Amino acid sequence: MEWTDEGIVLGTRKHGEANAILELMTHEHGRHLGLVRGGAGSRLRPILQPGNSVRATWRARIDEHLGHYVVEGLSLRAAAFFAHAHTVYGVTYLAALCRLLPERDPHPQIFADLLLILDRIGKPAEAASLVARFEFDMLADLGFGLDLTQCAVTGSRSDLVYVSPKSGRAVSQSAGQPWHDRLLRLPAFLREDDDSRQEVAAEEIAAAFALTGFFLGRDVFEPRGLPLPESRRHFLAAALNPRSAVPSW
Repeated sequence: MEWTDEGIVLGTRKHGEANAILELMTHEHGRHLGLVRGGAGSRLRPILQPGNSVRATWRARIDEHLGHYVVEGLSLRAAAFFAHAHTVYGVTYLAALCRLLPERDPHPQIFADLLLILDRIGKPAEAASLVARFEFDMLADLGFGLDLTQCAVTGSRSDLVYVSPKSGRAVSQSAGQPWHDRLLRLPAFLREDDDSRQEVAAEEIAAAFALTGFFLGRDVFEPRGLPLPESRRHFLAAALNPRSAVPSW
């Protein structure tokens, strides 16, 4: 078995004295692991940093085996991540989300979203809005997609400002006003019909994270006996306050 694909490094773990097991989010083969000979050495270590893009060739005798990777660096972004707190936390959190996906199951939209975020992660507000959209797409790929196309009560496709925490469906201003304190706020930039490219305000970003965080917590993490990752909270705080201190690790 052999294939070559573009991948984004999610992480590595040392295997023996010099080798490493590499975890990639690939374009055509999903989240995929493989052994890199010499991956723990000084030549390959800079290439195998989380957030970098590589071209990887995977080989194995049969498909069920771990297999081996041969990698070539394409975009070595990781060196710039340590300059800002939000980038460090963001890359950590994105990797944690990708690990929710089954191994070797293609998710081309998730790969495309991840690539876009990593290329724009240096801009805190833009990165935060893109991560919120990433969470939205992740919910859909995990089978818990939100329906923001029309009002759950009236069927209207306009003035959608709430989401029902029970059904995950959008609710219009007029239909939801009497129960607004029981509904989740729907930021305009998350709506499927919103094509705005303007910078998203901090309060809109916070509302988006509250929305996606509710469904991620209830439907994805809690059934696995897990809390929402701490890196998510730290990323949001640092993105909305770009002068935050860089983590000390």
